[in-house]
Amino acid sequence: MSADLDKTTKPQSFARTVLTYAVCILVAVVIALIVRYFLIEPYRIPTGSMLPTIQLNDMVLANKLVYKTGHNPKYNDIVVFKDPDGEYPQLIKRVIATGGQTVNLVDGHVEVDGKKLVEPYTHGEPSNPLPGYPDITFPYKVPQGDIWVMGDNRTNSADSRAFGAVPISTVYGRAWWTYWPLGHFGALR
Repeated sequence: MSADLDKTTKPQSFARTVLTYAVCILVAVVIALIVRYFLIEPYRIPTGSMLPTIQLNDMVLANKLVYKTGHNPKYNDIVVFKDPDGEYPQLIKRVIATGGQTVNLVDGHVEVDGKKLVEPYTHGEPSNPLPGYPDITFPYKVPQGDIWVMGDNRTNSADSRAFGAVPISTVYGRAWWTYWPLGHFGALR
C-alpha cells in the first residue's frame, strides 16, 4: 500500500513546473497586449495645455474601444490624438466642436454655431486666436469627419487654433481616468 501512495504523490518535475509558469506568464502578456491594443491604453501627458484639469506628466487611461464601435468624439470629450505637427507622440485636448459646426472666438469666449459656450474648466482664461497662425481664421467651419479641439489652459495651448481641425481617424481614444501620480488619481471631467 505504501508503494501506491508514493506513485500518486510523486512531485512534479522541475521542467514541468517551469513550463507551467512560462505558459501562465505568456497568457498574461497576451491578455495585457489585447487590452492595451483594443481597449485601454495609458498615456503620459507631454504638455501643460490641459492645466489645471490634467497636470504635466500625469498618466491617464484612454478608452480606445469607444471610438472603434461606431461612436464619434462629441463635445466635452477629452481625447488623445496623433500630434499633427509630429513634435510629440500624441496630444490630449478637449473636443469643442464636431464636423459641420462653426467655431468662433468672440471677446475671449468660444461660440459654437452662434452660442457662447460655458467653460468652467478654463477657469476664466480668455479664448483668443493664437498670434502667428494666419491660416486659421474665424469663424471656422469644422469639416465633416474632423473635430475642433482646445486645451483647457487657453493662454498656453497649441491646439486647433494653431493646427486646425483634427481628423477623427487620428484620435486614439477618450481619456477618462488619471492613475498617476496617486495624488491626482480619479476621473477626468
